[in-house]
Amino acid sequence: MTLTPIDRRTGARPTGTKTPPQATLYLIHDPMCSWCYALAPSWQCIKAALPDSLKVQCVLGGLASDTDQPMPAQMQAYIQNTWRRIEATVPGTVFNFDFWAQCSPRRSTYPACRAVVTAKHFGAEFEEAMVTRIQAAYYREARNPSELGTLCELAGEIGLNAEVFRDWIDSAECQTLLEHDLQLTRELGVRGLPSLVLTLDDARMHIPHDYRDANVALQALRDARI
Repeated sequence: MTLTPIDRRTGARPTGTKTPPQATLYLIHDPMCSWCYALAPSWQCIKAALPDSLKVQCVLGGLASDTDQPMPAQMQAYIQNTWRRIEATVPGTVFNFDFWAQCSPRRSTYPACRAVVTAKHFGAEFEEAMVTRIQAAYYREARNPSELGTLCELAGEIGLNAEVFRDWIDSAECQTLLEHDLQLTRELGVRGLPSLVLTLDDARMHIPHDYRDANVALQALRDARI
């Protein structure tokens, strides 16, 4: 595998000095992406085995923009079939299909993405906690993370002030930060979620992953001398 050059906005370096290459592993995801949910156990194993010198950054890819319209029946059927396929191919991944009868599905994941942005704003430790909580609510508890009320409840459940959370998730700053992630997703050349991308100085590599075997990604990183 080879690293492909990319354009990156970097500050000027002083003449005659050398900066050690900075390697970063990006996980591009969406908290309401079912395949991202399926990758979660493997991703935890990957992270645990990474060297301390490798920076890890999660980026919100944003599957579906804002809408108040009900999800079309054809899309609902497609996603339910995706859930069944994941359950059949990724052992231990379970979905609660009561969601489709108990909730009013919308094809809108941006609210959940903003919830992750907002949680991170209040503390880096809340970023992963919010992702995990959204996934549990959506896939196992038949709750709808496309609804602001649900997201505020989840914020309280991970230890955030729900009222303050509600104010910030609607802020211009939150939207700007989400748009930054969406732009970075495009710059990294991502075409599907979840994706792993390694950048090293001014180059990038898409890292393969397996939903059942963390070693696939780890071996690719070793091959890249990380």
